[in-house]
Amino acid sequence: MTGIKRDSKGNDLTDDLVGINLLSGEPKKIRTRDEVSIVFPQDIIFSLISGTASIVGKDHQGYLYTQNYVRIKPDKNIAPKYLIYLLNENRAIRKQFQLGLQGTTVLKYTLAQLKEIELPSLPSLHEQQIIGEVYFKQLRVQALRKRVADYKMTVLLNKLEGVLEDERSSV
Repeated sequence: MTGIKRDSKGNDLTDDLVGINLLSGEPKKIRTRDEVSIVFPQDIIFSLISGTASIVGKDHQGYLYTQNYVRIKPDKNIAPKYLIYLLNENRAIRKQFQLGLQGTTVLKYTLAQLKEIELPSLPSLHEQQIIGEVYFKQLRVQALRKRVADYKMTVLLNKLEGVLEDERSSV
């Protein structure tokens, strides 16, 4: 079995959540005869470390997921993107998670917590789909704005560095 694992801190999950590849470089490839768990496009993955859920994008097909991640298979009465919105943003659900966090130094969510989460009353499937789409599009807009702001800062810092170098060379 060949799996692909990015040497990152969960950024691939964020990439899928915002719909933008934020990392550059090639992922690591791992070959093993052992049984491994890999993700497929449209899988819903929940990080037990960050408490963040996302849908796997096609760029991350075949990636390994470890014991720090859980694959969620929702019922047909809940839209996948709406479920992700609830898990990531709903105050009542976040509070349920906070009450059950385990660990003293590193807090970690548990599979039992995830199974016991009480979802609020669900709107119609159509409304769920709209809310989920708006949520994902807003996350993408935020990520693009951050990318622009980071680029502007880089340009500014480069200009300042150039000014400092000019001043040093004239002394």
